[in-house]
Amino acid sequence: MALHLSLHLLLLLLLVYRISAGKVGYVSVQTGGSITFPCSYDQYYINHVKYWCQGLVWEVCSYVVRADHPKSSGKTSISDDINKRIFTVTMTDLTSWDSNTYRCVVEINRGTDIMVQRFYLSVTPGTPELYVEQQEVTGVEGGSVTVCCYYSNSGDMKWCRMGGDCVSGYSGTLHGTSVALIWTSDANNRKALTVTMSGLKMENTDWYWCRVGELEMPVHITVSQQTATQRTSKMTSTTQDPTPPQPSASPTAEPVQTDNTSQGAEGNMEEVHQRSVEVLIISMGMLVVVTAGILVTWKMWRRPKDNKAKDQTTNNSVDPFPEAEDDVTYSTVIFLHKAQLKGQTKSADPDDNVVYSSLALQVTKQQRAAAQQ
Repeated sequence: MALHLSLHLLLLLLLVYRISAGKVGYVSVQTGGSITFPCSYDQYYINHVKYWCQGLVWEVCSYVVRADHPKSSGKTSISDDINKRIFTVTMTDLTSWDSNTYRCVVEINRGTDIMVQRFYLSVTPGTPELYVEQQEVTGVEGGSVTVCCYYSNSGDMKWCRMGGDCVSGYSGTLHGTSVALIWTSDANNRKALTVTMSGLKMENTDWYWCRVGELEMPVHITVSQQTATQRTSKMTSTTQDPTPPQPSASPTAEPVQTDNTSQGAEGNMEEVHQRSVEVLIISMGMLVVVTAGILVTWKMWRRPKDNKAKDQTTNNSVDPFPEAEDDVTYSTVIFLHKAQLKGQTKSADPDDNVVYSSLALQVTKQQRAAAQQ
């Protein structure tokens, strides 16, 4: 008895484990619509058979479609891409009877099959809580793609690459590609999470998930190489003036066709001319400043020399200390009264004072020595 009870408990625990194993993706689709589910698997299972089964309990999950034969059954089809290691299941013309739990399974010969993904599909007659208008979006290398995820539920919003990282918030990167997230609403009051991936690369081709709360919607993005026409168009657009023509003031005026290439060339010539004038004005201003600086420096440098020359000229004109060997004329000033000079006895008037100069010549020692000889 105890042995049977233990076995039942073990089976129950195993059943709970199988039910809870694997991540559950909740997907909502409108009645009459279609949906494609991507399932990724490990490289060790490339040559194994994959299948899609239906059932709440793992042990009683019944086959819906297998990848070996046949590859379609009624409204459901399966496709296996061994290069990407992804098999996809597409269900069309859905009804409320299709609401159920589904599993992506890899068949293991002589062993236990492996469930790689689990989904719960809800088919509703009204507008789904989370949906996209197109599950398949295409872009070109170097370009961008935009995906609008319409939602009515609440929760964290993310844009994730299948089996990879997620971007939440306003912006981020996935494998070197810029991702921008914007929350908007359209004219029909539909709330939308707008995802824009720019700078696309060929390796960005993959499945992505738009997630809001517990709901998610798979979207496949295909990036193709640019054609010769697209490359030529892109090169031409880069040489054109990005400034759009000014709108006419009259609402009924005919649109004017303009040559963007010629406008761009003229604009470039005008810009070059304007820059040349600015450079010339700046150069002239710098030249004036440098010239003024040179003149001020020269004036300051010449001033001490002019003062020195002026002092030398003054010293040469009046030398208060002549050398002893030079001929020098000395002046002796004698104050005499005019009456005394004439030998008169009357007293001189106050204004009779006269200044006379008596000159004496002093001969140098050398001249005296010469005369004595």
